[in-house]
Amino acid sequence: MKNRFKLFLPVFILIIDFLIDYLLPNTQGFTKPKIYPILLSILIGVYVILSILSIMYHKIYERLLKLSPLLSAVFIIICVWDLVTSKYNLLPLPYFPGPEKVFGDLFSDWSLILISALYSLRLLFVGYIIGTFLGFVSGVLMGWNKKIYYWLNPLLKIIGPIPATAWIPLAMAMFPTSFMASVFIIALAVWFPVTVMTSSGIANVPQSYFEVAKTLGADEKYLVFNVAIPASLPTIFIGLFMGLGMSFLTLIVSEMLGVKAGLGWYINWAQGWAEYSKVYACLLIIAIIFSTLISILFKFRDKILSWQRGLIKW
Repeated sequence: MKNRFKLFLPVFILIIDFLIDYLLPNTQGFTKPKIYPILLSILIGVYVILSILSIMYHKIYERLLKLSPLLSAVFIIICVWDLVTSKYNLLPLPYFPGPEKVFGDLFSDWSLILISALYSLRLLFVGYIIGTFLGFVSGVLMGWNKKIYYWLNPLLKIIGPIPATAWIPLAMAMFPTSFMASVFIIALAVWFPVTVMTSSGIANVPQSYFEVAKTLGADEKYLVFNVAIPASLPTIFIGLFMGLGMSFLTLIVSEMLGVKAGLGWYINWAQGWAEYSKVYACLLIIAIIFSTLISILFKFRDKILSWQRGLIKW
């Protein structure tokens, strides 16, 4: 009985959210199509269907039971958000719009947000791939060759600690377009953590691995590509995660300052018109996109490093 109540608690809260939105008048003067109650109705329907399926499928039942407290907390927060903004207007506009304004703008401006997201993903992928490649190469060279480490390490210590965003004025002067300048800044932000972690991983590979390979006739090329790099993959992936996080921050900042399209540009544009509901809608999309990218990288890590599956969780 307790588990059944726990299972259906989120849908009860959703119904309360819907009734509050339907019965209490809005005080923020929202005139666009009311997407928020439609969204609540869809969520109620989806959860009811999943609850019915959970009777037949035990995995769905366990998953819903596990997520029930978290979903309940999220729906309660949305309900409180609706009450203190749209219903009672306790927080001043335009800085604190209600869920109807945010989800309404997300629906009405979805095409521009989608285009902005595609521009951001293009910029992010180009900068991240370049930064990862350069960081991997320099990290392997530094970790394997002591002479290269001697010369590159001071450069790493000088350039690395400087925030990538601090290079924006110089990048804007060095490159002919804002896109190329932004790619440079993102690549620089990714290069530092990937280089450090790759170099550390290569340098800390146990010498016994190389000795065994040498007794079997392995040359230097084999030792690098078939022993050192595979053995240091767990550390390399940490650098990739750190670089991905840095690329997110650098992406949004660079778009807000120079690029003429993208999610950062959209936030800056909406803020200029004091349309903070669009800012929050864009932040929601950013959270979904970036969380999805990190999850994909974690899935890729678990597939490559199957013996360490679940060691680092997201």
